[in-house]
Parts: sequence; C-alpha cells; structure tokens
Amino acid sequence: MVSQEQRRRQLAREKFLRQQQRRTESRRRARVRNSAIASVLGVIVIGSVALYTTHVLGGDDKKTDAGAKTTPSASAKPSKAPDPCQKPAAGSVKKLSWKKEPAMSIDTSAKYTLDLSTTCGDIPVALKTSAAPHTVNSFDFLAGKGFFDHTKCHRLTTQGIYVLQCGDPQGTGMGGPGYTLPDENLKDASLKKNTYPAGTVAMANTGQKHTGGSQFFLVYKDSPLPPQYTPFGTISASGMKVLNKIAAAGESTGQGDGAPNATVVINKATVTKS
Repeated sequence: MVSQEQRRRQLAREKFLRQQQRRTESRRRARVRNSAIASVLGVIVIGSVALYTTHVLGGDDKKTDAGAKTTPSASAKPSKAPDPCQKPAAGSVKKLSWKKEPAMSIDTSAKYTLDLSTTCGDIPVALKTSAAPHTVNSFDFLAGKGFFDHTKCHRLTTQGIYVLQCGDPQGTGMGGPGYTLPDENLKDASLKKNTYPAGTVAMANTGQKHTGGSQFFLVYKDSPLPPQYTPFGTISASGMKVLNKIAAAGESTGQGDGAPNATVVINKATVTKS
C-alpha cells in the first residue's frame, strides 16, 4: 500500500515532469517560430536586392518611375559633399521624340567614339560598333540631333553596383527618345561571371527585353549584374578619372542610390568616326 508521503512525492514528481515537458515544448515552438521569421527575412532581403538592381538600371519606361528611390527622413539626411564640377554651359534640353528607331546610317565596320563633354570633364568612350550596331547607330543619330546636350546624369549608385546613369532628357529616370532598341552584345567577352567590369558603358532598360532607349550607365567599379544590359562602349583612362571623381563625391541620400552630389551635366555629346 502506498503511503501518504509516497503519494505526495509521486504527485510532485509527475508535476515536475509535466512542467519540464511544457518547457521543452515551449522552447521547440520558439525555435520553429524564430526559424520561420529568419526565413521570411531572408526572402525579403533577397527580394529587396533584386528589386534594387532592377530599379537602379531601369529607364525609358513611361509606366514605371524607374528613377524612384527612398527619401531619408530629415534627421537622417547626410551632409552633402563638395561639388567637384563646374557650372553647366548655357542652353537647355531639347524636347525631341521619334516614333521608331532611326534607319541604319553608320558604317558597321568602322570605329566610332562617343565623347561626353561634361561639367566634370570629358569622358571619351570607344564604341563597339560591330557588336552593337543598332545601339551605336542610335547614339550617332541622337547626338547629331543634340538630344543629350544639357541633360543631367540623374543617378549614382554606390552600394551593390557602382554606376552613373545618364541619357534622360527629363532627368527623372523616365525619359527616352520615343523608340526602343533591341538588346545586343549580351555575350560580350568582357561580361565574365555576371559582372560588368569598370569602364563599361551599357544601356539601361525597363527590366524587359528590347526596351533600351537613350538612358545608359557608366561603370566605375566592377559591378555584379546579369548580362541583360547591352554593353556598347569602353571608357578611356582619362574618362575613368573623371568618372571616379564624380563617384567620390557620393550621392544625395547616403543610402547608396540617389542623385549624384556632383553636378554632372552633359554639355555636349558627339559621336565621331575614326
């Protein structure tokens, strides 16, 4: 027969075991919950990086504000770096638009150079004519019409990828020439391991195929990007010095993506045949 004392000890032991089981189960649920939260956060971070890259190189899309970027609160706004550039030349942006891509007029077997005369210095670009004939022909056409003259380079990215984006007559990331270009040269030998090397000039687009227009970006540091943006030129050594000066001044938000602190205006763009 179980004594009263033994029964009391048995009940106490059973109560202790129940408490231990509840604590073990509670810890298990907490681990599952924390694991789920971590997974969700991981998905959000990965999705944010992908979205960031798409927004940075977006352009020429009237339905989407490809120039949109986060605006920091007033308390978080960084101090603006000194402007290393000169005042823009007198003149204003021309309001030009065409319904279709210009007819081929360049010699696709010849060498062409794009010279961007900017407020920060000249940026000469050797164009890849035979590899990207539609793109080079378009730049020759637009430069000849003065389309790029007095336009601002509206975006600088300093985190994740490292590019200066230009070519929008509106200066908002939403402007273009009215027509679109086919993607070209996406298997260029320079695009190794999903990276656009420093010195590359490539077309911005909306994230969809064959949606390039007039916006382009200049890479000042090797940037991890999928081969979805037509590489059509290489910046000269002197041009890279100018580009690095612009990058060193930083961007306006302090968050890695915004308008350049440097007043980068293309006073005149010229395409010449060698």
